[in-house]
Amino acid sequence: MEDPDISNEPSPSFWHRGGDSILGAMALSVLAMGTIIYHLIEGWSWVDSFYFSSVAVTTVGFGDLTPSTDASKLFTVFYIFSGMTLIALWLNNRFKSKAAVIAAVKSAHTTPEAGDAADETS
Repeated sequence: MEDPDISNEPSPSFWHRGGDSILGAMALSVLAMGTIIYHLIEGWSWVDSFYFSSVAVTTVGFGDLTPSTDASKLFTVFYIFSGMTLIALWLNNRFKSKAAVIAAVKSAHTTPEAGDAADETS
């Protein structure tokens, strides 16, 4: 089986090449920011702050920890929206890049048309 020849394809833009890395770094930054903010505002331990940040941004919401101050409640609203947006962007980017690879492989390994198969058997 030959590797697909995609040398004639235009080179991907910076965003397509490094999008996963950029979005991953942004997601980690948001998680770190949430951990620090909850540690400072709520006075939670670093582990509890990280745990709540993870649970909040993934919208799991176990309910064992809850923000108690108005500042942390307002921060949580914006934190969840930004985290959900980053996750959606990252997933969209991952699915698009996987779909492009699958399409390239399929186009390189297409089966002959029915007319071509009839010509080969003659």
